Amino acid sequence: MGTTAGLCAPLVVRATALGAGAAPPSDRLTMGFIGMGKQCGGHLGAMLGRSTVQVLAVCDIDEEKRTLAKRSADGRYAARIKSGACKAVEAYNDFRRIVDRTDIEAVLIATPDHWHAITTVRCAESGKDVYCEKPLALTIGEARAMVRAVRRYGRVFQTGSQQRSWDNFHFACEMVRSGRVGKLHTVHVNVGGPSVPCDLPGQPIRKGVDWEMWLGPAPWRPFHETICPPRSFRGWPQWRRFRDYSGGSMTDIGAHHFDIAQWGMGTDHTGPVEIIPPDGKAHRWLTFKYANGLTLHHGGSERSSITFIGTEGKVFVGRGHLSTDPPEMMKTPIGAREVHLYRSRNHHQDWLDSIRLRKKPICDVEIGARSVSVCLLGNLAYMLERPLKWDPDREQFIGDDLANHWVTRPMRAPWTL
Repeated sequence: MGTTAGLCAPLVVRATALGAGAAPPSDRLTMGFIGMGKQCGGHLGAMLGRSTVQVLAVCDIDEEKRTLAKRSADGRYAARIKSGACKAVEAYNDFRRIVDRTDIEAVLIATPDHWHAITTVRCAESGKDVYCEKPLALTIGEARAMVRAVRRYGRVFQTGSQQRSWDNFHFACEMVRSGRVGKLHTVHVNVGGPSVPCDLPGQPIRKGVDWEMWLGPAPWRPFHETICPPRSFRGWPQWRRFRDYSGGSMTDIGAHHFDIAQWGMGTDHTGPVEIIPPDGKAHRWLTFKYANGLTLHHGGSERSSITFIGTEGKVFVGRGHLSTDPPEMMKTPIGAREVHLYRSRNHHQDWLDSIRLRKKPICDVEIGARSVSVCLLGNLAYMLERPLKWDPDREQFIGDDLANHWVTRPMRAPWTL
């Protein structure tokens, strides 16, 4: 199903959407879920387990996935539904049904990347707070549009970069920011590479799938089960491999690890000024240079990880591991006079608490935008195979029309931001 012309017109916005009298939400925050694939299973379970949350609706273009999500929610609420304390959860094919519901206060978005911007902007316009999976957006231009919408409508937005709420990453960044490595000069991030054009053959559309809606703003192509697999598929859908929908591993696990690199570097509100692809000579790895003299490399570290290197030591951190050189560096807790970063012990709860207090959560939309921008800048340097100069304030390439063409991409009609 395509969009309608009226979708782009200004929507009726609740007073709280503009921050007017932004009181804490009711005892039960009402929520809708958009995108019910594998990643959203954990999100839904986490929210269904909270007495302060009431899930009202789920949405997916795959009938099987939305039916299973509804069944899970209704099962959790069975006693309350039977007593009449609440209604059964609604299941929709079109996310705009959730956008249009004035009784839904917050939305969790776990769609493929090419849908993040449109769904976020529409939800913000309708006065809903948003938790959106990483990477924030498909393009830098889309990420900036999301920031503008969240700010304009006074929404609380959490990027799903949950590593910021994990103890080992938090401690690693505090050590670096406190100067335990001496003067930080180099950071290595080890993740996979960029996405590629899609060349899969066409297949018959699986029953129950609205393929037109799955594609949405992306260029049209025939269905293939690798991109949109059934719920029973083992492993993860492969749409992340393809440029029309995602940025590959660079924006998948890269959105997590480059985000931690930015946090440890203290560059949450800026970005690199130069991006240099590997040339087999002076530049062994893709290299990002920052105005403050820091250098960030894609590669050159062990496993899937981040390595911070300073004049007096190193911090090496990844999922499930943390080490330092010298080893004694990590044996002392962060002191009262050292740098203490925003503390979150649970990414979902931090978002819920931020909604109640009307404050920015640990991974606000601007942070998500800056982190994914680093990943996307790297992908463009790989694709164009030449150095790029970047203005992180204007978010434009300097003297490079071809590169600036890729800051945003056209959306397939009639979808627009």
